[in-house]
Amino acid sequence: MSEEIKYTPNTGTLIERLAKVKPLRWVRFSVVALIYILWTIWLGSWWVILFLPLLADIYLTQFIPWTSWKGCKNSAVRMVMSWVDAILYALILVYFIFAYFGQNYQIPSSSLEKSLLVGDYLWVNKMIYGPRVPMTPLHFPLTQNTLPFGNVKSYIDTPQWDYHRLKGYRNIERNDIVVFNFPAGDTVALKVQNPDYYTLVEQYGREAIWNNKETFGEVIYRPVDRRENYVKRAIGLPGERLKIKNNVVYINGNAIKEPLNVQYNYLVQTDGSLISDRQFDELEISLDDRHLLQINHEDAAYTIAALGLQVNENNTINPIYQLPLTAEMVKTLSAMAQIKSIIKVPVQEMMNVYPINRNYNWTRADYGEIWIPRKGVKLHLTLDNLPIYERAIRNYEGNSLEIKEGKILINGTPTDSYRFKMDYYWMMGDNRDNSADSRYWGFVPEDHVVGSPMFVIVSLDKDKNLFNGGIRWNRIFKSAISDKD
Repeated sequence: MSEEIKYTPNTGTLIERLAKVKPLRWVRFSVVALIYILWTIWLGSWWVILFLPLLADIYLTQFIPWTSWKGCKNSAVRMVMSWVDAILYALILVYFIFAYFGQNYQIPSSSLEKSLLVGDYLWVNKMIYGPRVPMTPLHFPLTQNTLPFGNVKSYIDTPQWDYHRLKGYRNIERNDIVVFNFPAGDTVALKVQNPDYYTLVEQYGREAIWNNKETFGEVIYRPVDRRENYVKRAIGLPGERLKIKNNVVYINGNAIKEPLNVQYNYLVQTDGSLISDRQFDELEISLDDRHLLQINHEDAAYTIAALGLQVNENNTINPIYQLPLTAEMVKTLSAMAQIKSIIKVPVQEMMNVYPINRNYNWTRADYGEIWIPRKGVKLHLTLDNLPIYERAIRNYEGNSLEIKEGKILINGTPTDSYRFKMDYYWMMGDNRDNSADSRYWGFVPEDHVVGSPMFVIVSLDKDKNLFNGGIRWNRIFKSAISDKD
């Protein structure tokens, strides 16, 4: 004998259906409707209120048979549908939480060490600067741009909504740690995503990238909110002038205080002994950052001597490490008897800093001066400064830009100025010599800003076994709030 089916669908006219609704469902609908109305007010898009009757039908009238599966006599079908129902509700909830309130984020690189460590899983607050309304609304909520199986993109390109940010607590301040979508990630060669597409084009030429799919893969466009997430520190704010001289950052002509944990690359020479793994662990230098240089020929010995490091009488050289160090770590190493010399690695390269298609003889340590675009402010354009701003004008603000007969044309009209539509920011990592940041790919537009990390959820050390120091217990729930001047 089959089990009794207790599910009874709501039927009849509107008045009859409402009369059958139990008080608890009225309470549940009232709470959900109030939250939905408040969310609509916050969103500022009143057309969304048109979906309120749909909520009323789900909770009250049920003209659409949302839960008709509960009346199925097949217990297996009911079990499967109950799981589908629960998962669907969970995904919708996760979608709204991740879109408007916060999201977990993993630190994949060492660009912000020692402030944030590789293996930190962060809770990112999206409300602090105001949550950004999803620009690509149809996407799988637990992925960024690719599903974890089949290498399939996790979003649908259409529709695309215009950029709109809800009201937040405050604006970005200097030294805030900020999560944002990678600005140069609008165009991606799928098989070679590092370096970015624009650097690849500068190195190999556009035709080589597009015509060699075996090496570079398909070249695709990614919407703003589906680009890879980056995390850096806000150093320059809209409307400011920024210059870097000998690694010191100047804003509007004044040197600014460095973050507490800023790091630079140093050459560390010992008395002939090697630095032990235990010593590296105490200094919290990861395996990837422990670089023992291989130097054994005369030309290299001459170079080493010119840097001020020791060359032995028999022309041999004691071990030399290249290590990223904070000022405190330099003090710790200097106090160790086996360490004989510590010098900062000199910066020599003149290439690959932004803008990559123009050589201003800048390096990562000596850069600029540049003006950071501010919303509503008009900039005088010349052929000399155009390379700094053309990506913002063309790619981020959606204008056509070309040069004809020595004249700048924006949207087909000759001009010598441009008024910016958005605020922009200059982002840098604390690990200054090992950070791919604004010095290499330029400004971060406001529509790319995601939020700011609040705290570390959990921290995993990839160099250690999970059950033998692999969990950094002292970092769990540690605040990720940035240092301030």
